[in-house]
Amino acid sequence: MTVILWAVIGYLLGSIPFGIVITRALGLGDLRKIGSGNIGATNVLRTGNKPAALATLLLDSGKGAIAVLLARALAGPEAALAAGAAAFLGHLFPVWLGFKGGKGVATFLGTLLALDWRLGLIACGIWLLTALIGRISSLSALVAAALTPLVALWLDGPLMAAVTAFMTVLIFIRHHANITRILAGTEPRIGKKG
Repeated sequence: MTVILWAVIGYLLGSIPFGIVITRALGLGDLRKIGSGNIGATNVLRTGNKPAALATLLLDSGKGAIAVLLARALAGPEAALAAGAAAFLGHLFPVWLGFKGGKGVATFLGTLLALDWRLGLIACGIWLLTALIGRISSLSALVAAALTPLVALWLDGPLMAAVTAFMTVLIFIRHHANITRILAGTEPRIGKKG
């Protein structure tokens, strides 16, 4: 019951759509009608407001991390894993937006950093290296997500690998349109206004 409770708390934290909250507060419009329509930091960046994009990135990653850290401190490692995975699901399928959310990359990375800082740093490093080379945020996310379960298996064992593999599959599903554009050579590059 404790694990289920923390999963619910994690889900509710993950469901907070910080990108929409920030862009509305700054008078930048409805984020779902800008660029790709995604509610995450990459689409906020397409508004041209870098501080808003950074705030969205930090808050979206932070909600996953906070869910994990609170659950671990108050209920132990199993609750932390459940809360982190649920926060990730909350970002993808937020109750406040009719279950139509973001792609989960920032929340994924924040969750990883809180679950195992080594795993999180490696995933962030893979994202950054791929972004520096390819200048495509979605490609960076896909490469980092694809490699994370392998690193998780090495560092933390099969349970962490299974949970991160589940999140990776969802990231790939949510990026299906991006994958099509990457293959076609039409995916927008980092910093391009949409």
